[in-house]
Amino acid sequence: MDLQEISDRLEIEGAIIRYTRGIDTGEWDLLDTVFTPDAEIDYTESGGIADTYPTVKTWLAEVLPAFFPKRMHSLAQIAITFPESGAGDEAVATAYFHNPMPMDDGQGGEKVVEFGGLYHHTMTRTSDGWRSRKLHEEIVWKRGI
Repeated sequence: MDLQEISDRLEIEGAIIRYTRGIDTGEWDLLDTVFTPDAEIDYTESGGIADTYPTVKTWLAEVLPAFFPKRMHSLAQIAITFPESGAGDEAVATAYFHNPMPMDDGQGGEKVVEFGGLYHHTMTRTSDGWRSRKLHEEIVWKRGI
């Protein structure tokens, strides 16, 4: 592994971490440093939408705080692969995630729902650094729903 690949891997990991931080803190504009403007995002496995980044960003800002006022991600096992062609401007990154979130239980209390799965990002190098041009959220398990 050369210095460029090490640098690329760190930058890609940083983008994935910024993604979860933006979602968890409600800093929606932080997501602008994660996705390309035309990125495709698919949250259908968790009951969400699939659309382009601008539409999904607006949806996230409206829906997540309404249903899940507190959010917290844990990430693990971020695997990054580069195409064998050696072009260096594309990568695939998959990260395990665990996402517990408290929500209204409908009886005046609170319950915790949890999602566990994989974030599959197709990354591309841009003039602003590595960005996700495609995200598919794969749900492996859920609890509390």
